[in-house]
Amino acid sequence: MPNSRSLGALVAIQLAVSAASLVVEIVAGRMLAPYVGMSLYTWTAVIAVVLAGFSAGHWWGGRIAGRAPAAALRRTGWIILAAATTTALAGVLLAGIAGPVLASIGHPVLAIVTLAGLVFFLPSFFAGVPAPVLAQIAVAAEPAEQSGRALGALFAAGAAGAIAGVLMAGFVFISWLGSSGTLVVVTLVYGATALGCFALSRPGLNAAPVLAALAISGAALASLMVPGQCDRESRYFCIRTLDVSADADQPVRMMVLDHLVHGMSARDLPGVMFTDHAAMLDALARLRAPRSDFTSFFLGGGTYSIPRAFAMRGAGPVTVAEIDPAVTETAVRDFWFDPAPARVLHEDARRALLTRPDRYDVVIGDAFTDIAVPAHLITREFFELVQARLEPGGSYLMNVIDFEDRLEALGAVTRTLSEVFEVVEVWTIAAPPEPGARMVFVIAAGDAPTPADSFAVPSPDRTVFGALDGRFVDEVMARGTLILTDDYAPIDRLLGPGG
Repeated sequence: MPNSRSLGALVAIQLAVSAASLVVEIVAGRMLAPYVGMSLYTWTAVIAVVLAGFSAGHWWGGRIAGRAPAAALRRTGWIILAAATTTALAGVLLAGIAGPVLASIGHPVLAIVTLAGLVFFLPSFFAGVPAPVLAQIAVAAEPAEQSGRALGALFAAGAAGAIAGVLMAGFVFISWLGSSGTLVVVTLVYGATALGCFALSRPGLNAAPVLAALAISGAALASLMVPGQCDRESRYFCIRTLDVSADADQPVRMMVLDHLVHGMSARDLPGVMFTDHAAMLDALARLRAPRSDFTSFFLGGGTYSIPRAFAMRGAGPVTVAEIDPAVTETAVRDFWFDPAPARVLHEDARRALLTRPDRYDVVIGDAFTDIAVPAHLITREFFELVQARLEPGGSYLMNVIDFEDRLEALGAVTRTLSEVFEVVEVWTIAAPPEPGARMVFVIAAGDAPTPADSFAVPSPDRTVFGALDGRFVDEVMARGTLILTDDYAPIDRLLGPGG
């Protein structure tokens, strides 16, 4: 039966449950990324679902707290075992339902919220139950004059556990154990805290909860045997390499980061780009460069296909700012990139430009992916920094993805660039788009126009690309007066459903 000497044990249980539940919240975003990407929408959905679960759990816990302390603790122990069970099964459940959910819900934001809710609401709900139960028991077990101290200790333990859980998930568990391994640790922690509740509720501990805890722990460990989505799970991405070769003697590979293809390369065709945006960036860089051995800076590496092609052609020093060392390692191992001729900086591209005074003939940005775009790489302030790092006559090239029937993101980025650069061109494939199609553009910005209004290059089939007519570009920019700044860059809204 809990007494005043049990306060330390109650605080420890609350600390552990709170830490474990916040680890699950951080892991949830990482686990959803291979299916829906990592965006503002993903994190908004995860946080909302987890908070909803905690709220409902606190409400139910408040009802349980009205029971006799021993009975309430026993009930709470079983509920924590339910948290362990739903946590252990989260990866398996996500893999099983992601495809049907995403296929049946056309609205991407609704799909993200639904998927997050189906997988992560119950673990959060069960994890929210213990707090009011433990607080009530702690207050009741202390003398009246000490009840405030007990309540404060429980609240402090909850906050401290949350902080510890976030830090451990982000800086230790995910990068060392991966998402599945992290959930195993959480399951084991829940099992231990559940046994603590049972032990506090009665002098002796019967076999049933022990066996349940052992069974759940075994299920969690067994989940590690289920094949994961990632070849490697880094601090930033779920990384996969896919072989798409038509001929095993002429390998072609594709890199997938989270849920999107980030590039393709062929071992025997280093000068051929396999995506439209890479083909345009490669060709425009050479068309606009002042000489054949031009210097270049890349925002992101991916498969390093263009740096590899530049090196093959004898272009000047290449600098690549790739924030994830694991991506670079994958490019070296699987995509035939030789890092020796390049300078690779494993840091944020904006910081790399800000902290180094080097100047370049060409700066190439590949920030756009899906509805996840680093906002700090598309603002007026960033474009001013890029301009300051360009040699006289230098060019900035960046890809933009938008929808044919909207072009709001394209208009905002183009208008913002025109605030900084004298000449801004928009390039795309020279073919009529399908209505509402997702289109890939490359914007070229500098102080002079490109010395051609079209070109044909392999992508991998020979493809013609052209610059959009200036009047059409003006019409696109006229769709809104938005200038993207560090203070206000709503790119998620511009790219997201409904604009």
